Amino acid sequence: MTRDEFERVVAAALERIPDEFRMAMQNVQIVVEDWPEPSLMEEVTGDPDEVLYGLYTGTPLPDRGADYGNTTPDVILIYQRPLEEDFPDREELAYEVEVTLVHEIAHYFGFDEDTIERYGYD
Repeated sequence: MTRDEFERVVAAALERIPDEFRMAMQNVQIVVEDWPEPSLMEEVTGDPDEVLYGLYTGTPLPDRGADYGNTTPDVILIYQRPLEEDFPDREELAYEVEVTLVHEIAHYFGFDEDTIERYGYD
């Protein structure tokens, strides 16, 4: 799949996020990259060979103080190639992109891994 096609899959997944959540997301950039760097995978997961589909970087909403502002956007990275490799069926891929996007958006809203897992987006 081309980058443009994959970005359309990501955009469609974002459109399925309820309006109240999309509207509450301020100063967040969603970026598609091919693969995460092995050093990043090791830093995040402890294993450079671990599969990573997405990553949120920034300051979660609950952690922002009164002096928060004038900052670069938070970033949600979606990694195209690991998702395509693990989910070659287009419908499965679209579903997993949505799950990954919801997972990373949940981090933006301050949910930790345990909470996300309880809601079924692990």
